[in-house]
This record gives sequence, structure tokens and C-alpha cells, in this order.
Amino acid sequence: MAGHSKWANIKHRKQAVDAKRGKIFTKLAKEITISAKLGGSDESSNSRLKSAVIKARENNMPKDNIERAIKKGTGELEGENYDEMIYEGYGPGGIAVIIEVLTDKKSRTVPEIKNIFTKAGGSMAEAGAVSYLFEHKGLILVKSENTSEEELFEISIECGADDFEKDDENIYALKTSKENFHSALEKLYKQIENKNIEIIESGLQYLPKAEIPLDKEKVSSVLKLIENLENHDDVQNVFTNLELTEEVLAG
Repeated sequence: MAGHSKWANIKHRKQAVDAKRGKIFTKLAKEITISAKLGGSDESSNSRLKSAVIKARENNMPKDNIERAIKKGTGELEGENYDEMIYEGYGPGGIAVIIEVLTDKKSRTVPEIKNIFTKAGGSMAEAGAVSYLFEHKGLILVKSENTSEEELFEISIECGADDFEKDDENIYALKTSKENFHSALEKLYKQIENKNIEIIESGLQYLPKAEIPLDKEKVSSVLKLIENLENHDDVQNVFTNLELTEEVLAG
């Protein structure tokens, strides 16, 4: 469909979060801290930490901030003890929502997130209520106007991607299993070095098996819910099965 981008949802959310630089630094620091806590400070043997540091550098996070977050994770510096949580819910129009959280106090986070859902006309749900509607995959979006689709496909195979598809805006999506994502991302960076290929987004994503279209009014309500969730300090990522088009995003 002309004017429709399969990855409009992700790109739209990324642009909104990137506009709030201080908030993205906080979220990146949390991911680095817990990655170091779980797997140690050696990036060569801790692929999750390696990916977190790569993303931090992509977002121009200062080196000192990165190093401080790592030391908090390894206990060299005093820091908060974060728990990883996954919450599920329903937004306006019955849209499925998955929220990834890093929190130092679950008793505070849960009622606050529940309140955000309630104000939006949605509700939180039990574990497993909506997650079956998604696939947990690694997703890497790259953009290139000068590299052929064939060459990018070959690169994706060499990196270990399971799936490869082209958008309508010179955007290419490489999908991996969640287990292979971090190593695939590292291999991709080596493959595209000195090439005119830009990684515009990467991460473990809950990808909807099918997207649900809504009317403009409900889409607006869902986007507001996503924005309010992402503005919460403990929320790392928000995923939905809402179908978005460039026309809808443009208003």
C-alpha cells in the first residue's frame, strides 16, 4: 500500500523517545546496569552488555555514564537493585500491550502502571493473556539507499538472521531468534563497517503475529497510552499489535 510502512510503529516510537534525550539515557543506563549484573563487565563474554553499550553509543551517551552504569551492575559502585518484569494489558479498542519494566520497587510500579491503563480506558491483564499474540524476536532495522537488496540479504545470512524483508522506504528488517540476536548484531556491525548502511533500530522485540487496525480516534488514544507508559521512569519498552500507517501518524 502506498504510504504504508510496516515498521512505522517502531520508527514513530523511537523518534518520540529520542526527542527526550535525558529519559533515554536513564533507560539505557538501567539496561547496561542489569546486563553487567547478570553477565559481568566483560563485553566479549557478555553479549547482552555488548548490545546495550552499542545502543548507548548510538545515542551519544557519554562514556563516563556507560562506565558508571557498568560499575553499578558489578557492585563496584553503589546503585539500585533492579528487577526485570513483564506486564501485559489491553488498550483502547482491545489492543494488546506488553510492557518491559526495570524497577527497584515493584510495589510502586504496578499501581502506577495500572493507573495509566485505567485513565486510558484500558486494563492490565494476567501473565500470558496477550503474549501469545506476539513472537519474541531480535529485530534489526537498517537503512541504505546505495546497497542492493541482494547484498543486504547476503549480509543478513552471514550474520545469522532467520528472516529478511524490505520496507517501502529503503528500510530492511533482519529478524533473529532471541537467543542469536546479540551475536547477530555484533556480526552485522563488523559486516557493514565502512559501508553506507545505517542501523536505525535494534533490540529484542515482541512482534505481533497480526496487527489490528482501529479508527483514528482510537489510534490516537492508544498512542497516548503508549506515550504515557514510555514516560514512566521504570518502563523500558512498550509493544502493541496496533496497526499504524504513515497517514495515521501524520494526522
